[in-house]
Amino acid sequence: MQVVTLITTPKERVLDAALVDSLRNAWGGGDANWLAVDEAAEFVIPATPDNHWDVWADLQNACVDLIVQPLENRRKKMLLADMDSTMIRQECIDELAAEAGVGAHVAGITARAMNGELDFDAALIERVGLLKGLPEAMIEQVLDTRITYMPGGYELVNTMKANGAYAALVSGGFTAFTARVAASLGFDENRANTLIVSDGKLTGDVGRPILGKVAKVQALQEITTRLGISADDVLAVGDGANDLGMLTLAGTGVALHAKPTVQEQCDVRINHGDLTALLYLQGYGRDEFVT
Repeated sequence: MQVVTLITTPKERVLDAALVDSLRNAWGGGDANWLAVDEAAEFVIPATPDNHWDVWADLQNACVDLIVQPLENRRKKMLLADMDSTMIRQECIDELAAEAGVGAHVAGITARAMNGELDFDAALIERVGLLKGLPEAMIEQVLDTRITYMPGGYELVNTMKANGAYAALVSGGFTAFTARVAASLGFDENRANTLIVSDGKLTGDVGRPILGKVAKVQALQEITTRLGISADDVLAVGDGANDLGMLTLAGTGVALHAKPTVQEQCDVRINHGDLTALLYLQGYGRDEFVT
């Protein structure tokens, strides 16, 4: 059995009951279960329809995300999340670069690296090199003034944890940022790269080995082994090419407002909902959210 979930943006809440019923009837689905009024609904079908992606494309024009997945084991025991442009709205290295006066140059490299056009490790080394001489205190300033959280992150982490799941933040960014983000949102652990500092200033180098695409896969494997669960029990979420390894390995890999090359390789794509969409696709209703 498959479950179909329809999710729209929580701001406009434009999910039409007639649309849900029309699709349910066309696909021979069971009764609709509304997870949130005018925002998220689901129904069960016997098998994935042949026109799944055609319908998905049509619904994108209506600001509705469509997810079709196996009904069995969709509530996951672990959340593995990217940080930049996933749990927070920004790319932390771009914000540091803006303070260093090289914002536009670094942002261009970041965009290409996240779309898979550049080697992640080499691009990170190049960008960090441009931060040489930036006062370490600037990290705290950026955290205080430039970093904002993606809507729904607290609800996602804490609702899953309240239901027995483990939450890990794994970032190609930096520990100086993941430590605060993880603590604020309630993650159980965090992993990231380390900016090298000397005499109160960034040296322009980053600790080795670099945490990139392979390291995110290793984190998934190491943590699931430690917890005694499998990759099928993991919900992973990210937006960049360096997330693809963990997204394709996890039982449910979610491309969240992701780069085109990432979306192409992921069956679960959220382009209109916020992070609470990851709860809806697991079958949680809004009345179950921890807020």
